[in-house]
Amino acid sequence: MKLLSLLVLALFFGLAPASAATFQAKRGISLDIWTTWPDESKWDDESVMFPFPEWRRTVGEKELHDLKAVGFDFIRIPIDPSPFLLEKTAVIRDRLFEEVIASVDLVTKAGLKVIVDLHDFPAGGNRAIGTMEIMKDEALFAAHVDLARRMAGLLKNYDPEQVAFEVFNEPVIDCDEDNTSLWPEKLKQLFAASRASATKLTLILSGGCWGGSEGLVKLNPKDIPDDNIIWSFHSYDPFILTHQGASWAGDFMPYIYGLPFPLHETPKAELDTVLDEIRARIKSDAPKVRRSGMLSYLDEEIAKINTKEGLDHAMDLPFTRVSDWAKKYDIDPSNILLGEFGMIRQEYGNPIIIPGKTRAAYVKAMTERAEAAGFAWSVWSYGGAFGVVDAFDGEKAEADVLDMVRGMK
Repeated sequence: MKLLSLLVLALFFGLAPASAATFQAKRGISLDIWTTWPDESKWDDESVMFPFPEWRRTVGEKELHDLKAVGFDFIRIPIDPSPFLLEKTAVIRDRLFEEVIASVDLVTKAGLKVIVDLHDFPAGGNRAIGTMEIMKDEALFAAHVDLARRMAGLLKNYDPEQVAFEVFNEPVIDCDEDNTSLWPEKLKQLFAASRASATKLTLILSGGCWGGSEGLVKLNPKDIPDDNIIWSFHSYDPFILTHQGASWAGDFMPYIYGLPFPLHETPKAELDTVLDEIRARIKSDAPKVRRSGMLSYLDEEIAKINTKEGLDHAMDLPFTRVSDWAKKYDIDPSNILLGEFGMIRQEYGNPIIIPGKTRAAYVKAMTERAEAAGFAWSVWSYGGAFGVVDAFDGEKAEADVLDMVRGMK
């Protein structure tokens, strides 16, 4: 009954039909979420938590003006919801909200639009609350819905053409192996709570299963009684290229690095050398029971993308899938956002750096596809492992990706 009441309220305050959402942007970049990854036990320590988000220690007006000069017109600000959900952080809760608003003010002052993104991600290590816990625990999810309600209520004070709100990042639910359809109902709750607090704010919604295109097209957008929506999907295809060396992406990827982009433009002898090095790492370092399977999987994945036709198919598929879905439901392409994509630069602790020209070629290929489809896009990310501006330890990333964006018409 509560959800029904909220939906009725949303309809009562609903916007007049429009071909495009109030918030319109074209080219964006996500800022960092954490760089030091502080331990959860310190999340009530003001000296650790503030400024919040952490990127404000190194990114100010100058850096934001530089991003605008490159050609970005919006910034995606990832906000970790977990500190808002812990009882121990209640003593700094109001300050956390104030810091989010200060961050929005900083970006808009630089002449850039803003997407505030409640950026859930998996738990582990120094944190007990993550996406899976929020999905499985009814009380935690209810707290997240309340967080979305309050955050939307704060953002409603901004010009809706300048600020939008993303209610949940990459829900880990309803993947094919789960054989479930739980996310649509949860998404309705997040939408209804956010819309009840902010009647004019553009809301950014995505599908299940990590927010990919497969999850988005499983949604029926007519279940969301609103026109002021941007529908988002993420794509890091082909994953074997974009997540090279990533130790957190399963037991296979840590052995995979050195692959060029695109494979089919690489001399055969050079590519064979890289693949032989990867096979050697698997044979010497992978668990014995996994080696044979990993070697077979490597050959299968490479065979899919080592021709132009194969690579184009892998990279085109998410865009084709979403475009067909948008046409089916009469959604304007300007209301679609490629919310995340990118290629890893360097995994934490791995000395191997993916060349800047390789990363720029991949980003160029993705942005061209997005813009050809009429979609906006937001590259991941400013710094860290996928950094296009900052690298690690105060160093700068290679300028190739930024130069590519700067050169776009």
